[in-house]
Amino acid sequence: MLLNAPMDRAENSVDDGEAHLRSILATVPDAMVVIDERGGILSFSAAAEKLFGFSEAEVLGENVAMLMPSPDRERHDGYLKHYRATGERKIIGIGRVTTALHRDGYTFPIELSIGEAWIGEKRIFTGFIHDITRRQKTELTLQDLQSELAHVGRVSEMGTLASSLAHELNQPLTAIATYCEGARSLLSRQPDDATLDMVREALDDAAQQALRAGMIVKRLREFVSRGDTERRAENLPRLISEANALALVGSREYGIEVQVELDPAAEQVFIDRIQIQQVLVNLIRNGMDAMMDSKDRMLLIRSDAGPVGFVTVSVEDSGTGITHELADQLFQPFVTSKESGMGIGLSICRTIVEAHGGRIWFEPAADCGTIFQFTLPVAGASR
Repeated sequence: MLLNAPMDRAENSVDDGEAHLRSILATVPDAMVVIDERGGILSFSAAAEKLFGFSEAEVLGENVAMLMPSPDRERHDGYLKHYRATGERKIIGIGRVTTALHRDGYTFPIELSIGEAWIGEKRIFTGFIHDITRRQKTELTLQDLQSELAHVGRVSEMGTLASSLAHELNQPLTAIATYCEGARSLLSRQPDDATLDMVREALDDAAQQALRAGMIVKRLREFVSRGDTERRAENLPRLISEANALALVGSREYGIEVQVELDPAAEQVFIDRIQIQQVLVNLIRNGMDAMMDSKDRMLLIRSDAGPVGFVTVSVEDSGTGITHELADQLFQPFVTSKESGMGIGLSICRTIVEAHGGRIWFEPAADCGTIFQFTLPVAGASR
């Protein structure tokens, strides 16, 4: 009887530990997923069940990659193998913003933190997953308010700028009109050689004034587009993942499936991260808007090694496509197919991409929809 006492106490301790763990899993507010070192799911909290739409019984023993969209789903086993072999930490203890895959097939933004522990000789990993949709909605609301305040300031500045610009352009434009009117008047008579010489001189003067007006506009454009940027080598896959998570805020109810295909040869780019993130978010949201009336809502984000010294990023939607009427002027300011759109998003995207030395364009997708593509300089390439 006494010999069995230590064993009974040990069994009771294990039972108490499991009960304690179950209590934690049932009450922890963020989703918690515990996996073994090969990715098999060992436990799945109640919050995780609610977040992903799976019951714990459905996922126990399955590879945790089932909760990830591409390309993480295909690469996760490789990440674990690399960590077991090298001990090199990329996410563990650091955390990151990324996307997760719901049972129904749509992706949503999350903040992922991973911890590591040993139980005897077995290593386990615990993932804490926080759905950041609500937080990002709040941040976006604040950004919108800040943008509105900035917009009021810009409108005031533009009024002053427009007045100055009108005054500066008035002189060359008036001169052009005067010279052209004079040339037309001279040609209305029977022109002789002297008259034709006067016409040529008037047209030369008009051309000079037109060039002057063009230089004024060019200087204005350079002034407006000039700004302090902080360009550095950035990890393109991570930037795409973060931009995708930000753009997906509020899209859960639309059932949009997002696929990401990343070329390992297109990883490091030399950019201003915030500006290029703005381009990506704009293109992804435009793609989402274009698919609102489509039965299949598939968004494909790709990166590829592009021309020498550049990588190409593309965003492809399965929407209704772009009409011929808009195609030739889509990147012009104030051109839009949206009822409530201002038509400046794509114009800003073009300005940003071209300021980085790249270019942006679009083409019809194979079946339906549109593919927007742009190039970015490779980090380390001669510029």
